[in-house]
Amino acid sequence: MVRTFIALELSGGIREQLREAQQVLRGCSARLTFVDPALIHITAKFLGEVDDKKLVLVQDALKKIAFVPFPVTAGCVTVNNPKRPHTVWCAIDDGGNGAQLLGRIETVLAPLGFAPEDRRFTPHATVARVKSPDPSLFSALGQLRDRTYGSCTIGGMKLKKSTLTPHGPV
Repeated sequence: MVRTFIALELSGGIREQLREAQQVLRGCSARLTFVDPALIHITAKFLGEVDDKKLVLVQDALKKIAFVPFPVTAGCVTVNNPKRPHTVWCAIDDGGNGAQLLGRIETVLAPLGFAPEDRRFTPHATVARVKSPDPSLFSALGQLRDRTYGSCTIGGMKLKKSTLTPHGPV
């Protein structure tokens, strides 16, 4: 079994700028687990644990999608929920293209038993996970409020493996 998801890769320039945002966040007292900047991406769909035989079927199904590159802009760094923050993320403006792609992904994966998402797709790139919140987190986010992190073109999607470790997923 392999923990698997479908990712959209951001440019190295955006990931490097998000590294700088992480430096600001490191100054707060909240307990955060940071995503390695080289691994920051947009998750199109999380598949969970998939056995090797089904993984081949997933790969074949995804090849049926005619991918059309689309532009994205990495906007502000914020939290998923200000009242109960679990994730610090960079909001992504994709002009609705990510939701359309997710629809195509779900269409080809449904015959393989993958349930469609029940939440609206919110394009974002996780920067850190909040282990223990602290009011200083919001002060640090305030320092990042008016900043954006660049634009790039999403040129394709990747099926990725994720391994959980005590220091976060790899």
